Amino acid sequence: MSIRHGLLALLERGPRYGSQLRTEFESRTGSTWPLNVGQVYTTLSRLERDGMVVQDGEDEAGHPLYAITDSGRAELRSWFENPVDRTSPARDELAIKLAMAVGAPGVDIRDVIQSQRRHTVKAMQDYTRLKAQALTAVENGVRERDDLAWLLVLEQLIFQTEAEARWLDHCESRLIRLSSTAPAAGPEPASPGAAAGAAGMGAGAGAEEAARRRP
Repeated sequence: MSIRHGLLALLERGPRYGSQLRTEFESRTGSTWPLNVGQVYTTLSRLERDGMVVQDGEDEAGHPLYAITDSGRAELRSWFENPVDRTSPARDELAIKLAMAVGAPGVDIRDVIQSQRRHTVKAMQDYTRLKAQALTAVENGVRERDDLAWLLVLEQLIFQTEAEARWLDHCESRLIRLSSTAPAAGPEPASPGAAAGAAGMGAGAGAEEAARRRP
Protein backbone atom coordinates (compact mmCIF):
# COMPACT_ATOMS: atom_id res chain seq x y z
CA MET A 1 0.00 0.00 0.00
CA SER A 2 1.43 3.37 -1.01
CA ILE A 3 0.77 5.73 1.88
CA ARG A 4 2.96 8.39 0.31
CA HIS A 5 0.91 8.52 -2.88
CA GLY A 6 -2.33 8.52 -0.92
CA LEU A 7 -1.14 11.53 1.08
CA LEU A 8 -0.01 13.30 -2.09
CA ALA A 9 -3.46 12.74 -3.61
CA LEU A 10 -5.10 14.32 -0.56
CA LEU A 11 -2.64 17.23 -0.51
CA GLU A 12 -3.42 18.02 -4.14
CA ARG A 13 -6.79 19.23 -2.88
CA GLY A 14 -5.05 21.80 -0.67
CA PRO A 15 -2.75 22.12 2.36
CA ARG A 16 -3.46 19.71 5.22
CA TYR A 17 -1.96 18.88 8.62
CA GLY A 18 -1.05 15.39 9.81
CA SER A 19 -4.10 14.23 11.74
CA GLN A 20 -6.35 15.78 9.10
CA LEU A 21 -4.62 13.69 6.44
CA ARG A 22 -5.04 10.57 8.55
CA THR A 23 -8.77 11.23 9.03
CA GLU A 24 -9.35 11.89 5.32
CA PHE A 25 -7.30 8.85 4.25
CA GLU A 26 -9.30 6.55 6.54
CA SER A 27 -12.59 8.15 5.48
CA ARG A 28 -11.75 7.61 1.82
CA THR A 29 -10.80 3.94 2.34
CA GLY A 30 -13.34 3.10 5.06
CA SER A 31 -10.54 2.53 7.61
CA THR A 32 -9.62 -0.66 5.76
CA TRP A 33 -5.95 0.27 6.20
CA PRO A 34 -5.86 2.39 9.38
CA LEU A 35 -2.98 4.81 9.87
CA ASN A 36 -1.56 6.35 12.98
CA VAL A 37 -0.35 9.92 13.17
CA GLY A 38 3.23 8.73 13.53
CA GLN A 39 3.06 6.98 10.15
CA VAL A 40 1.61 10.09 8.56
CA TYR A 41 4.29 12.45 9.88
CA THR A 42 7.09 10.01 9.08
CA THR A 43 5.82 9.82 5.51
CA LEU A 44 5.46 13.60 5.31
CA SER A 45 9.05 14.02 6.49
CA ARG A 46 10.26 11.70 3.73
CA LEU A 47 8.15 13.48 1.13
CA GLU A 48 9.56 16.81 2.33
CA ARG A 49 13.11 15.40 2.12
CA ASP A 50 12.39 14.28 -1.45
CA GLY A 51 11.04 17.70 -2.40
CA MET A 52 7.48 16.53 -2.95
CA VAL A 53 5.86 18.52 -0.13
CA VAL A 54 6.77 21.65 1.80
CA GLN A 55 5.58 23.08 5.07
CA ASP A 56 3.12 25.87 4.36
CA GLY A 57 2.53 27.76 7.59
CA GLU A 58 -0.03 26.85 10.22
CA ASP A 59 -3.79 26.80 10.58
CA GLU A 60 -5.69 28.81 13.17
CA ALA A 61 -5.15 26.12 15.79
CA GLY A 62 -1.38 26.10 15.24
CA HIS A 63 -1.21 22.84 13.28
CA PRO A 64 1.68 22.82 10.77
CA LEU A 65 0.31 22.59 7.24
CA TYR A 66 1.88 20.70 4.34
CA ALA A 67 1.43 21.50 0.66
CA ILE A 68 2.27 19.49 -2.45
CA THR A 69 5.01 20.73 -4.80
CA ASP A 70 5.32 20.48 -8.58
CA SER A 71 7.62 17.51 -8.05
CA GLY A 72 4.96 15.90 -5.87
CA ARG A 73 2.31 16.48 -8.53
CA ALA A 74 4.54 14.87 -11.16
CA GLU A 75 5.05 11.85 -8.89
CA LEU A 76 1.29 11.61 -8.30
CA ARG A 77 0.52 11.81 -12.03
CA SER A 78 3.04 9.04 -12.70
CA TRP A 79 1.40 6.88 -9.99
CA PHE A 80 -2.05 7.35 -11.52
CA GLU A 81 -0.84 6.73 -15.07
CA ASN A 82 1.25 3.60 -14.47
CA PRO A 83 -0.14 0.16 -13.52
CA VAL A 84 0.56 -1.35 -10.13
CA ASP A 85 3.51 -3.72 -10.48
CA ARG A 86 2.52 -7.37 -9.97
CA THR A 87 5.89 -8.92 -10.87
CA SER A 88 6.87 -9.05 -7.19
CA PRO A 89 3.64 -9.99 -5.38
CA ALA A 90 3.30 -9.26 -1.71
CA ARG A 91 3.61 -12.19 0.66
CA ASP A 92 0.28 -13.91 1.21
CA GLU A 93 0.03 -15.46 4.67
CA LEU A 94 -2.68 -17.95 3.64
CA ALA A 95 -0.70 -19.26 0.66
CA ILE A 96 2.39 -19.61 2.86
CA LYS A 97 0.37 -21.40 5.56
CA LEU A 98 -1.05 -23.98 3.13
CA ALA A 99 2.34 -24.49 1.51
CA MET A 100 3.87 -25.21 4.93
CA ALA A 101 0.93 -27.40 5.99
CA VAL A 102 1.59 -29.83 3.14
CA GLY A 103 3.19 -32.85 4.77
CA ALA A 104 3.56 -31.17 8.16
CA PRO A 105 3.44 -33.79 10.97
CA GLY A 106 0.13 -33.88 12.80
CA VAL A 107 -1.54 -31.33 10.50
CA ASP A 108 -4.62 -32.19 8.45
CA ILE A 109 -4.46 -29.69 5.61
CA ARG A 110 -8.15 -30.22 4.83
CA ASP A 111 -9.02 -28.99 8.32
CA VAL A 112 -6.87 -25.92 7.69
CA ILE A 113 -8.70 -25.29 4.41
CA GLN A 114 -12.17 -25.76 5.92
CA SER A 115 -11.39 -23.45 8.84
CA GLN A 116 -10.15 -20.76 6.49
CA ARG A 117 -13.15 -21.19 4.18
CA ARG A 118 -15.56 -20.52 7.07
CA HIS A 119 -13.66 -17.35 7.92
CA THR A 120 -13.51 -16.23 4.28
CA VAL A 121 -17.25 -16.74 3.75
CA LYS A 122 -17.99 -14.77 6.94
CA ALA A 123 -15.76 -11.93 5.74
CA MET A 124 -17.53 -11.95 2.37
CA GLN A 125 -20.90 -11.67 4.09
CA ASP A 126 -19.66 -8.74 6.19
CA TYR A 127 -18.27 -6.94 3.15
CA THR A 128 -21.51 -7.50 1.25
CA ARG A 129 -23.51 -5.97 4.10
CA LEU A 130 -21.18 -2.95 4.21
CA LYS A 131 -21.49 -2.62 0.43
CA ALA A 132 -25.28 -2.34 0.74
CA GLN A 133 -24.83 0.46 3.28
CA ALA A 134 -22.32 2.26 1.05
CA LEU A 135 -24.64 1.97 -1.95
CA THR A 136 -27.46 3.51 0.06
CA ALA A 137 -25.20 6.39 1.09
CA VAL A 138 -24.06 6.97 -2.50
CA GLU A 139 -27.63 6.93 -3.81
CA ASN A 140 -28.68 9.41 -1.12
CA GLY A 141 -25.77 11.70 -1.96
CA VAL A 142 -24.34 11.71 1.59
CA ARG A 143 -20.56 12.37 1.51
CA GLU A 144 -20.74 11.14 -2.07
CA ARG A 145 -17.01 11.20 -2.88
CA ASP A 146 -15.87 9.32 0.22
CA ASP A 147 -18.75 6.84 0.03
CA LEU A 148 -18.06 6.12 -3.63
CA ALA A 149 -14.36 5.56 -2.85
CA TRP A 150 -15.30 3.24 0.05
CA LEU A 151 -17.71 1.38 -2.24
CA LEU A 152 -14.91 0.70 -4.73
CA VAL A 153 -12.64 -0.55 -1.94
CA LEU A 154 -15.40 -2.82 -0.62
CA GLU A 155 -16.07 -4.29 -4.05
CA GLN A 156 -12.37 -5.06 -4.43
CA LEU A 157 -12.44 -6.83 -1.06
CA ILE A 158 -15.52 -8.81 -2.12
CA PHE A 159 -13.88 -9.91 -5.39
CA GLN A 160 -10.76 -10.82 -3.44
CA THR A 161 -12.60 -12.98 -0.91
CA GLU A 162 -14.65 -14.64 -3.67
CA ALA A 163 -11.42 -15.53 -5.47
CA GLU A 164 -9.95 -16.82 -2.20
CA ALA A 165 -12.99 -19.05 -1.61
CA ARG A 166 -12.68 -20.48 -5.15
CA TRP A 167 -8.97 -21.10 -4.62
CA LEU A 168 -9.65 -22.94 -1.36
CA ASP A 169 -12.20 -25.13 -3.16
CA HIS A 170 -9.61 -25.81 -5.84
CA CYS A 171 -6.97 -26.73 -3.22
CA GLU A 172 -9.33 -29.20 -1.58
CA SER A 173 -10.25 -30.77 -4.92
CA ARG A 174 -6.58 -31.02 -5.82
CA LEU A 175 -5.81 -32.84 -2.58
CA ILE A 176 -8.70 -35.29 -3.13
CA ARG A 177 -7.53 -36.08 -6.67
CA LEU A 178 -3.93 -36.57 -5.59
CA SER A 179 -4.85 -38.76 -2.61
CA SER A 180 -6.96 -41.01 -4.84
CA THR A 181 -4.11 -41.57 -7.30
CA ALA A 182 -1.22 -41.73 -4.84
CA PRO A 183 0.53 -45.14 -4.57
CA ALA A 184 0.25 -47.07 -1.32
CA ALA A 185 2.83 -45.87 1.15
CA GLY A 186 5.70 -48.29 1.60
CA PRO A 187 8.58 -48.32 4.03
CA GLU A 188 10.75 -45.24 3.84
CA PRO A 189 13.97 -45.82 1.88
CA ALA A 190 17.07 -46.15 4.01
CA SER A 191 19.62 -43.40 3.83
CA PRO A 192 22.84 -44.16 1.92
CA GLY A 193 24.76 -44.30 5.19
CA ALA A 194 22.30 -46.72 6.72
CA ALA A 195 22.38 -48.91 3.60
CA ALA A 196 26.15 -48.99 3.63
CA GLY A 197 26.11 -49.87 7.31
CA ALA A 198 23.66 -52.68 6.71
CA ALA A 199 25.80 -54.02 3.87
CA GLY A 200 28.85 -53.89 6.07
CA MET A 201 27.06 -55.72 8.85
CA GLY A 202 25.90 -58.37 6.39
CA ALA A 203 29.43 -58.85 5.04
CA GLY A 204 30.82 -59.12 8.55
CA ALA A 205 28.25 -61.69 9.55
CA GLY A 206 29.04 -63.71 6.43
CA ALA A 207 32.77 -63.75 7.24
CA GLU A 208 32.13 -64.92 10.79
CA GLU A 209 29.92 -67.77 9.54
CA ALA A 210 32.58 -68.86 7.04
CA ALA A 211 35.26 -68.86 9.76
CA ARG A 212 33.11 -71.12 11.95
CA ARG A 213 32.69 -73.61 9.13
CA ARG A 214 36.44 -73.96 8.43
CA PRO A 215 37.91 -77.32 9.56
